[in-house]
Amino acid sequence: MIVALSSTLVGVQNQREPNMWKLADTATVRLSPRSFHQLPHKIIRNLQERGCTIPQEFGNSDPHNVISGEFRTKGQRDWAVLCSRKRSSSILVFWGGSVRKVSAIAASPDIEFLQTIGGPGNIGFSRSISPVGRGDILKHYHEYGGPKPPRIDHQGIDDAFVGKASDVRYYYRGKWLKLQGAD
Repeated sequence: MIVALSSTLVGVQNQREPNMWKLADTATVRLSPRSFHQLPHKIIRNLQERGCTIPQEFGNSDPHNVISGEFRTKGQRDWAVLCSRKRSSSILVFWGGSVRKVSAIAASPDIEFLQTIGGPGNIGFSRSISPVGRGDILKHYHEYGGPKPPRIDHQGIDDAFVGKASDVRYYYRGKWLKLQGAD
């Protein structure tokens, strides 16, 4: 969602700017887990019990920030959800679709993923997750540098500040690595 706030006087706008960001954070669209019919019912229930909502990137009207992929090992279907609680989000990974095996990574206040959109006073939420494969992980490394990836044999999670940059979250030997994403 884009929050449009304007002022006729530049001085007044500068005085109100911190409040504009707080207002935009509060106005960010956050969907109920029930909005994601592709999620297994037990994960929907677990997200509701945790008090999670799923924040939505500005300008994207399709429900997103819920993904599936092979994030631990090839052949295992895992689910990852950007879970926002009290305006702070982390990526929850449900290993093999289990609600008993869940990793929480990359926690950050939602306000840190706001940016101006199309001009002064327009502010929108800009965090998005997506599955990323071996080819893109290696491409990002070769183009931008960053930490050398280990042997890539399953997918990672691209954690993007849309329009700016991203990090790849890659699970390797029991730990989450932060690899180079798009720049």
